[in-house]
Amino acid sequence: MPKKKKELDLIPQPNSRFLRVKCLNCGNQQIIFGCSATDVECLVCGKTLLQSTGGKARILTKILEVLS
Repeated sequence: MPKKKKELDLIPQPNSRFLRVKCLNCGNQQIIFGCSATDVECLVCGKTLLQSTGGKARILTKILEVLS
């Protein structure tokens, strides 16, 4: 009996995630998108948390949690 081939997913899972991050200046927690097309700043103090690179973004702060 031949081995079964690994079944392909009919709906592929995304490679990008939402992240809960913490600002290093003021301690504010914020949810951001890991592949953001624009720079993201802290809503309280204005420090840049994420820089856009054209693909996956450069995260400049502490990641607390990866959300599904």
